[in-house]
Amino acid sequence: MTLTTRFAPSPTGYLHVGGARTALYSWLYAKKNGGDFILRIEDTDLERSTQASVDAIMDGMKWLNLDWTHGPYFQTQRFDRYKEVIEQLLASGHAYRCYCTSDEVEAMREEARAKGEKEKYNGYWRDRTDYPENKPYVIRFKNPLEGNVVINDMVKGEIVISNEELDDLIIARSDGTPTYNLTVVVDDWDMKVTHVVRGDDHISNTPKQINILKALGADIPQYAHIPMILGDDGKRLSKRHGAVSVMQYRDDGYLPEALLNYLVRLGWSHGDQEIFSREEMIELFDLKDCNRAPSGFNTDKLIWVNQHYMKTLAPDYVAKHLAWHMNDQNINTENGPTLSDVVKVQADRVKTLKEMAQISRYFYEDFDQFDEKAAKKHLRPVAKAPLELVKSKLSALADWSSDTIHAVINDTATELEVGMGKVGMPLRVAVTGAGNSPSLDVTLALMAKDKVLARIDMALAFIAEREAQA
Repeated sequence: MTLTTRFAPSPTGYLHVGGARTALYSWLYAKKNGGDFILRIEDTDLERSTQASVDAIMDGMKWLNLDWTHGPYFQTQRFDRYKEVIEQLLASGHAYRCYCTSDEVEAMREEARAKGEKEKYNGYWRDRTDYPENKPYVIRFKNPLEGNVVINDMVKGEIVISNEELDDLIIARSDGTPTYNLTVVVDDWDMKVTHVVRGDDHISNTPKQINILKALGADIPQYAHIPMILGDDGKRLSKRHGAVSVMQYRDDGYLPEALLNYLVRLGWSHGDQEIFSREEMIELFDLKDCNRAPSGFNTDKLIWVNQHYMKTLAPDYVAKHLAWHMNDQNINTENGPTLSDVVKVQADRVKTLKEMAQISRYFYEDFDQFDEKAAKKHLRPVAKAPLELVKSKLSALADWSSDTIHAVINDTATELEVGMGKVGMPLRVAVTGAGNSPSLDVTLALMAKDKVLARIDMALAFIAEREAQA
């Protein structure tokens, strides 16, 4: 039998970080073992499920490049199959009609609470057949009354739950629609899922699902329940901790490789290694090596990983992701250096691609004014002579390259008998509009010669105006 895992999100919101890590672990385990990875959209919550959420999940999976072997399957397209299985369970005596109202069930729970017993439905209709006519009913699974459910969890170890603790859960609502625990069981059975990788908030569902699978005579998959992700305050990761949506990390300027690398280490380790290529993840990952305790999200660590990938991945590849941010910030990159060249000079100067786009605008767009602080410090009357001389020398260059530009800046400083900073800083502010940039000779070489000369003229005009107002 082919090893098969699945990722089964509900389309009631975006693809969040916890879900992405679950998907990654499930994907890696399938890849490592030459198996299949299924994407299944659990959209039976008709009131809360939206197409926008489906799109957000698909976008997140595609951005992370977590490709699926089969799917996406949608539970709403399988209602006939669920109905068939429900009828099968009724016919075999593993399910029954329950005509209790919600108030009656609540009264049962209150009575149990008062006695200090487990709050659950008391099985009033479990063995009755005197069904009333024209009265709504739900269908409940007839859970075993004795024995234990043993889960040999691949992460948590052995988990034992007494059947006495379990309810006769509802598997079909009064309108006939199936419930979560029934649909999951049927899907995992039909899709031949061998390994269920999911968050440990599902542990309470697992014994119920195992009992239904047993009643159907189905194979029981192996389970791996992954601990949750916590914020830096020790509480469950949520919006108050910052970005939790996968696509928000894209929008904030992270590379998908960085987020995947960070997530794989958020609950799994291989010695002290921090950086893993996709191929290394597949080769080294094993569910048995996952932590049993929750992991804390650390944005500073993610930034460090992101910086590593911006600097070490092929510039042409990083440039494709940078292009998204340029477009998002309405920066037209048609007239200027290639984005891969920008990546080469900016990657070690920023934390994110969003920031890289922000500080690279001057390569492509002219500006109306200089940074006030930088101009006040460096575009003073004393900078007029260095700018005029360096402009004269730059305009005479036939070979516009970083080497020739570097020589011009050096020659200007030597001729005027001033330090390099007296030439370089006014020139940097003149050409970029601000006081920070990559190496000045490289920066100028990436720009058109006429654009550089025009911006020096703009700086000289600024100085002249400043002199006039003095």
